[in-house]
Amino acid sequence: MPANTQIDDIAYTMKENLAKFNPAASQEALAPVMDNLKAWGELIQAQAQTAQAAIAETVELFKGIKEPTAAFEAMKAAAEQGLALASQNMKDAMALSFEQFQSGVDTLQKAYPAPEAFAPVAKGLKDAASTMQNVLESAMNKSAETVKTAARKARA
Repeated sequence: MPANTQIDDIAYTMKENLAKFNPAASQEALAPVMDNLKAWGELIQAQAQTAQAAIAETVELFKGIKEPTAAFEAMKAAAEQGLALASQNMKDAMALSFEQFQSGVDTLQKAYPAPEAFAPVAKGLKDAASTMQNVLESAMNKSAETVKTAARKARA
């Protein structure tokens, strides 16, 4: 008599539950995940296009430079533009992350057996996320201002 193996157990479980599988429900459940992935793909594509345009602009700027001082100024301008672009990209990614978190909390609350009982928890999670987002934005703005101030001092 052969012994049951884990593979046999898995096959049995799959066979028993195959009739319960609902492709439409599965697709409906995956829709938010796909929407989130699409949003990230669009953000990444937009950021890549912006970065490519900035690089092309910098390359064109350097083509016409003949003297070292102008090259140095162009490098400083390109660095400032790169920092500004990186900062904006971080802000956009952070905003999308928090937006998706808030949406996930809403989805969780709707799926919870007693949504009204979960409401205070959902509100607490959303408030904490909003506070975190504000703190991160403030820190990034302060960092950007520090870089601008340092750049001004370096020019003087």
